[in-house]
Amino acid sequence: MASTLSDHPKKLIVDGVFVGQPADLGMFGRERVQSAIVKHPVTSERVALRATNLDGDGQADLINHGGADKAVYLYPAEHYSDWAAEGYSLEPGQVGENVSLRGALESTVRIGDVWQWGEALVQVSQPRQPCFKLGMRTGTKAIIADMVDSGRCGWYARVLQPGEVPVRGGMLLVERSSAPTVATMFAMLCQPGPVAAGEIHEALGVAALAASWKDGLRKSLARRA
Repeated sequence: MASTLSDHPKKLIVDGVFVGQPADLGMFGRERVQSAIVKHPVTSERVALRATNLDGDGQADLINHGGADKAVYLYPAEHYSDWAAEGYSLEPGQVGENVSLRGALESTVRIGDVWQWGEALVQVSQPRQPCFKLGMRTGTKAIIADMVDSGRCGWYARVLQPGEVPVRGGMLLVERSSAPTVATMFAMLCQPGPVAAGEIHEALGVAALAASWKDGLRKSLARRA
């Protein structure tokens, strides 16, 4: 069902915050992989959110991960019951999210939405596009295709205003976007099915959409041409 502006959640509940540093994830083919996808709960009541990450968080691959448009990764806690129903034994934090939250899904959050989180302001910048490291982290590469098929991808946010943020509590909507939802943007680039060139051009005009996602959409247009 398509989201409307009236569907916008106005408050999210933060259940937990997770951070991690680059570490050995194991062998992928003949290569040893370093990644920070393994996250651990923040045990203090508050943590500093900076321009590109939470205090204590890091990335091993700075080309494909991290940076201003991927400063923090948010994931709906509601998805974990769906994963369990499909036979996955996962706990919050295990897909690499920084923030486990309740009250919103990909179908109701829009690119460009701005949220007040403690002292900080964060803006939704793009969906998460799963890679092979998710399979390594969870012990099954099937989860990559299942995340794509289900659209349970979560979303990244950029930091508009750094500050101290609570590891539990509320996150309030302060600016409502009229851009496509996270679910729509994810389907446009990651899921099979026809997408009109006009829809892609419209998405490319969304100022808040991350540059890397726009690059992917442009490549999709080029392939069609």
